[in-house]
Amino acid sequence: MQITIEALAETRPGPLWQERFQELWPYYHRWYLAEGNENRPTYLQCERALRQHMPELVPAWEHMVELAGGGDVEARFLSLYRPPPYLTGCSQAVWLREGDEPMLVRNYDYSPHLFESMIWRTQWHAHPVIAVSDCLIGALDGINDAGLAVSLNFGGAKDVGDGFGAPLVLRYLLEFCSSASEAAQVLRRIPIHMAYNILLLDRQGDYTTAFTSPGSPTILHRTEASTNHQDRIAWPLHAEATATLERERRLFEMLGSRGTTPEEFVEDFLRPPLYQTRYERGYGTLYTAVYRPLSGRVEYRWPDRILPESLADFRVETIPLELALP
Repeated sequence: MQITIEALAETRPGPLWQERFQELWPYYHRWYLAEGNENRPTYLQCERALRQHMPELVPAWEHMVELAGGGDVEARFLSLYRPPPYLTGCSQAVWLREGDEPMLVRNYDYSPHLFESMIWRTQWHAHPVIAVSDCLIGALDGINDAGLAVSLNFGGAKDVGDGFGAPLVLRYLLEFCSSASEAAQVLRRIPIHMAYNILLLDRQGDYTTAFTSPGSPTILHRTEASTNHQDRIAWPLHAEATATLERERRLFEMLGSRGTTPEEFVEDFLRPPLYQTRYERGYGTLYTAVYRPLSGRVEYRWPDRILPESLADFRVETIPLELALP
């Protein structure tokens, strides 16, 4: 199975972002209204929610809505307020050995047919950011020039409630936060519409995993790794399909082994059980990301390819990839 990854640079959303929006909008429009227009919030509800919880992001949202044509549905979609549910796999962990540069390493497991396949280097506000795009305004994972790295995975519960799609909240953290502790406090006040595990790491080596759940306070855990459950298995069928317990066990085995080197830890993400190939089920590994907050560097990895990038020297590139099938 083939996919193409684009590494793109545009300081503020402009013609390049507008072109990608026009390409993807028919698919997002269908997804956004799949449950019926009456089941999505109104424009006024979306705007009020953004102004209440993330007011600093509103000017960028308004600018992107204008680039998208200024339509009602486009504006509501780009707010990512109470969007339809979506499920991912994903494994994520932080490496914090004495003498080694801190790293956030993650696998993004999802359907290749629904993946935007775009890595953006931007500067919408004060912080330069490198992030993997989702929903055209959000981030699946990324890093900023303050040395904050973030990533998400699905928390394993089907419940949907009031709140924002997690990718928009990750984008907000990268735009406006400088440390893991600052980002953690932001996560305690912004509602997220589904269960997600959000991993935070900064250049001082401080880290937190935030467990979000609709309608409940976000819980901050001092845990170095997570897969697709939280304190308990809430959805056994999903847990079994994604091998969440097996992947979690493997992460902690690697983290607990004194003989593991940083490179061995990263390479293990490219092998089962962490590396998954159930692409037809929507749980195949699409990339491994290695974020290094101290140096502002990131590597995107596949079994036969490495794309190195940095905030100081970002390379625009188009990469065709062949995904390994089982």
